Amino acid sequence: MANLSLNYQNILEFLDESQIFGLQMEVNKFHQLLMDKQGEGSEYLGWLKGPSMFDESLLDEILEVGGQVRSEAEAMVCVGIGGSYLGAKAGIEFLSSSFPENIKGVPQILFAGHNIDSDYMADLLELIDRKNFFINVISKSGTTTEPALAFRLLKDALIRKYGHKEAKKRILVTTDKEKGALKSMADEEGFRSFEIPGDIGGRFSVLTPVGLLPMAVAGIDVKKLLDGAAEMEAISSKSAKIEDNTAYLYASIRNLLYRQGKSVELLSSFNSSLKYVQEWWKQLAGESEGKDQVQDQQIKA
Repeated sequence: MANLSLNYQNILEFLDESQIFGLQMEVNKFHQLLMDKQGEGSEYLGWLKGPSMFDESLLDEILEVGGQVRSEAEAMVCVGIGGSYLGAKAGIEFLSSSFPENIKGVPQILFAGHNIDSDYMADLLELIDRKNFFINVISKSGTTTEPALAFRLLKDALIRKYGHKEAKKRILVTTDKEKGALKSMADEEGFRSFEIPGDIGGRFSVLTPVGLLPMAVAGIDVKKLLDGAAEMEAISSKSAKIEDNTAYLYASIRNLLYRQGKSVELLSSFNSSLKYVQEWWKQLAGESEGKDQVQDQQIKA
């Protein structure tokens, strides 16, 4: 992880290094706000120390349930939209074999609730009818239209296949700790539940049970994943110096380019396993910076 670097030489056609490193005072200010958890949106900064502060007992539970599903199922359907599915799918696509269905003992991870495509859902229901499957429904509220509809259809299919008693054991819920329609349903029906931390927004939730449970079921070593993330967390938080911090270097360059009027950013990859990392990045950047058409004011502030 310490070898992660950013080659920005081509950018020097548009920017001088003096401009990039001239942002150091601004970077210092925002770094301190992040570390002190101050400023607008500070109530959602749980991701900053998420990897290093991850609860060991929760990790053990995720590993236990992941192993159980792998031993009992041919497939697991993850129901969610936005950050509730993109991070997990990105991690699975990047860290798994290109053809995971060929690996013995690894269930196929399927996704639903991220669209309202009736053909997709019909094909999915036909597929799982032939498979031994679990459902992992992921939503803070449980009322978002697309996943709510998909979960109802999949839950009915599960009950028809296994009966109510067995179906209850095959539904895993990842939702808010205290409130919401999905939380209420999980409590009433006795579904096994995992918590979405209240101080972590959906698009940042990949290193919580939202992303870690599906990845564990897919056979990914999520402990090593968290260890690597904690190492990067330490590197990123240790120093605010732009030359020492790849995250701040990248942020400074794109900030300066935006100020020049370059408002379109292109991310490309020649490795097919990175396709959904890119899709996740699009949501991460777009929703974080473009909410309510205030991107211009935020960046210039």
